[in-house]
Amino acid sequence: MRLPERRRTSRRSRRPLRAALALLLLLLLGVAGCGYGSRAPGAAAAPAVGTGPPLSAESVSVGYFANVAHATPLAAVQEGYLTRELGGTRLRTQVFNGGPSALEALNAGAVDIAWMGPSPAINGFLRSGGRGLRIVSGAASGGVALVVDADTKVRGTDIRGLRIATPEAGSTQDVALLHWIRQQGWKVDPRTGRGDVTVVRQSVKEIPTSFRRGAIDGAWVPEPVAAQLVASGGRVLVDEADLWDGGAFVTALVVVDPSFLEDHPDVVEAVLRGAVRTNAWLRTRPAEGRAAVNRAIETLTGRPLPDRVLDAAWRHVRLTADPLAATLAEEADRAERLGLLGGSRDALDGILDLRPLNRVLAQRGEAAVDDAGLGAAASGTAP
Repeated sequence: MRLPERRRTSRRSRRPLRAALALLLLLLLGVAGCGYGSRAPGAAAAPAVGTGPPLSAESVSVGYFANVAHATPLAAVQEGYLTRELGGTRLRTQVFNGGPSALEALNAGAVDIAWMGPSPAINGFLRSGGRGLRIVSGAASGGVALVVDADTKVRGTDIRGLRIATPEAGSTQDVALLHWIRQQGWKVDPRTGRGDVTVVRQSVKEIPTSFRRGAIDGAWVPEPVAAQLVASGGRVLVDEADLWDGGAFVTALVVVDPSFLEDHPDVVEAVLRGAVRTNAWLRTRPAEGRAAVNRAIETLTGRPLPDRVLDAAWRHVRLTADPLAATLAEEADRAERLGLLGGSRDALDGILDLRPLNRVLAQRGEAAVDDAGLGAAASGTAP
């Protein structure tokens, strides 16, 4: 029997301890922008609040990255779409360097909702036995490429003998590169990265510097890093969109703490409603949208993206609330075959809960999105 009021009281009673642990965690993780600027890691931005009464929670903490794939939360916060939907519920934000730090913050209660890539979301779900998070929306598709030094002699797409970087072992792009290498018939140890191609694991903020210095020959990376490498003398060898049917594949998602989703579904819906409305604005007014996103990146990192980098990245990223669940499942299958999945692929049932998003879409007269059989309701794990 569910006891909602007792559950909420218990959750609030844990907040002071969780908040203290969260602050310590964020200091240790070095929470900041994605390394495109020069600012040192800093604390969360000041809370923002809209008008009207609060929803069922007094505040909500939202995390995301300072990159183009996360243009939706960047613009939603910058332009006030989230605060307008949240009314009197206070909005707190954190900006992270990457998926692992965002996942740790979610687990520690430092954030309630976070934008992150498929791999950390999948592994976070599996390693927690399905208790750590739920995916409630898609965020972005595409915007990933293999870029190599234009001066490097490559016959076709044969990169054997080259040093190719990816953002962290087991990351979404790492799995994509290793899967593609296997498709070519080449051999690389997924754990060590050694083989016919040398796979170098680096953070996204280090990759452009390594590329300029000649420490790596190329990288399989998301935007805007791919555009940065092209601007530094690289050329696109493989656009990952060309490897997927229809060119669509999930690169960013929105996840939520399951307890927060159970206790405050109205707040989750408000955040998703703000995100969907932001995407509509970004589609209809792209020039204003790009400018708003770049202002947010400059505020968070200390330096805006150069226009040619931002324009190139913007062309290759598609913002969408659809989690493209079939491609999420395929990415998990690939990681499992490579031995880089943090659990059994069969245990992914229930990772998606798209009911809040589909309610938002129905209110707008838009079609529901599909969970490809990975939905919480179908698996019996829904709150």
